[in-house]
Amino acid sequence: MRRRNIMSMLAGATLVASALLGTGPASAAQPPRTPADRSTEAVATRLADPPAEFGTDWHDPLTGAPPVTKPAGTSCEVTVTEAQFRDFTPYKGTYAPPRGCGDRWSKVVLRLDGKVKGRQYDRLGYLHIGGVEVFRTSTPQPSPDGIEWSVEKDVTRYSDTFREGHDVEMLIGNVVDDTYTGIIDVKVTLTFYAAGKRGAAGTTAAPDRVLTLQDGTLATPRNSERIVAEVYATGSGGGCEEYWYLTVPDAAPYSCKAADGPYREVQVEVDGRLAGIAMPFPTVWTGGWSNPFLWYVIPGPRAFDIKPVEYDLTPFAGLLNDGRPHRIDVSVVGVPEGQSGWSTPVNVLVWQDAKSTHVTGKLTTHTAGDLENSSTYTPGSEHRLDTGAGHRLTVSGYVDTSHGRVRTIVDRKLADTSVHRWTDGESTDALKATWTDDETVTVDGPGPAKAIRTHRTYTMDGTTTLGAGDRLRTVLSLGDRAAVVETRGGRRTAWSRLDDSYTGDATYTANVPRDQRHAVGTTSERYRLYGSRGCYDRNPVTVQGTLTEDRSGC
Repeated sequence: MRRRNIMSMLAGATLVASALLGTGPASAAQPPRTPADRSTEAVATRLADPPAEFGTDWHDPLTGAPPVTKPAGTSCEVTVTEAQFRDFTPYKGTYAPPRGCGDRWSKVVLRLDGKVKGRQYDRLGYLHIGGVEVFRTSTPQPSPDGIEWSVEKDVTRYSDTFREGHDVEMLIGNVVDDTYTGIIDVKVTLTFYAAGKRGAAGTTAAPDRVLTLQDGTLATPRNSERIVAEVYATGSGGGCEEYWYLTVPDAAPYSCKAADGPYREVQVEVDGRLAGIAMPFPTVWTGGWSNPFLWYVIPGPRAFDIKPVEYDLTPFAGLLNDGRPHRIDVSVVGVPEGQSGWSTPVNVLVWQDAKSTHVTGKLTTHTAGDLENSSTYTPGSEHRLDTGAGHRLTVSGYVDTSHGRVRTIVDRKLADTSVHRWTDGESTDALKATWTDDETVTVDGPGPAKAIRTHRTYTMDGTTTLGAGDRLRTVLSLGDRAAVVETRGGRRTAWSRLDDSYTGDATYTANVPRDQRHAVGTTSERYRLYGSRGCYDRNPVTVQGTLTEDRSGC
């Protein structure tokens, strides 16, 4: 798909956690199933017959992801934002903690309700409370008749921020004119679920402090015993970094260039020393792959709820706890020098030792492998770029806490393999890629050693073809998978598997007015989440923007 050619033909039509059951868009999702439900037969609901082609209206956007599970008992709702976004002026307001639910909560759930009508690109948005980024999202593209959608997210980890009043800033950058008429109307609420008399199970796991960087530096409390950084890394903004996985070296004749090819890696440094590596998720926004008809109802994985990449910085706690500010730098490997397109806001989550005023420690091991990155271009009637890349980092350190010495080892290994094929003029453009991010965090202190092993796999397999009569067809599948195993003393104590798979096939006529595109398309999502805490399985299907099937069951 030519970024400058095929994309211009759209003429304005485009622009897992360690817990098993966590966050996700809430639209029409079913409750999670317990182990007793596993023998239940799958339920398939036939909903509607589709039209012959897309019309002026279609089903409201939804995903197969489960809703956030909510505890029983007292709850309090606070409205954080009510705004209409017409331009790039952020909404600014204030937040006050809820009344009637105390200041310790078993869960805090964010909900966004949005609506938009007319014609508009997909847009990227964020929500900051007290400078902490608590939510990052992108929007669906509207129908002429209008759409509504909702997203839910478990934001209990930011409870420290929510206990005090703060300034609020939200932005979904937008352009409204005679052509792009869609005003994005949103409301965001926080619902607080009060902790019971015994306290909240969720609260014990929440960090004691949530910090942001000050002029690029971090000063942690001196009694910090665990430190995790999270980065909401997104490649976007309409340039080539929105499609970073398709970039090619300068020698290859393609519209999106990057000297080192398509490999990207998000790195965190502490005082100039590499402290963490991670694979960015290859998010496809709702105008992606030159074909908005793929995404009108079912978005690609994570498009509505952009998850941060996380780095366990506990091996550096001894250094960070010295009472001085330390430089924290985030960079994206592979981005051409001087080119914009990536956003990398940082939050730092801190767990403190309540019985200690100063937790000391030391970084004991730091082994950074060579970053391997090879892209081989083969010319021909079909151009081809083969890429293989990878990196590994192992760090370890200890902290001396009130309950003894605790040693943390973080081992992370990244890999990327892809084959990119295209023809002259990019009338055919295809990519098959797999990214893996394997991480093991081992904590060895008083009692049996605990280890959490996470194997993340992201896949993309798609082809866009511009054929006779300017008929543009895109066939695409995406995968977001994660396997998590927790052990204690060498014995498995918990496990989970996530498999979120999207498939789509859509065709329309390019270079014509919207009502002459004669678009058709079939999309589906299969969201499966199962493990030691139960299972969840949902499979919505759409044809020409109509929800035709919705299967659920384990």
